[in-house]
Amino acid sequence: MAFPVSALPLLLVWHMGSLHPLEKVLTLVLAFGPFLVLAGVIWLRRRADEREGEREDA
Repeated sequence: MAFPVSALPLLLVWHMGSLHPLEKVLTLVLAFGPFLVLAGVIWLRRRADEREGEREDA
């Protein structure tokens, strides 16, 4: 029995079964956490650069 390639991700999800709520949270943290940390670092660096620019102008 052959499955279309587009159904392959569904087969993997069905094989794993449903995730425990804690596993869902950990998956979301691992998926989106690095991007949130990166956004925070960019925001902090821009704020520090703006303050440094204001000091140089004064």
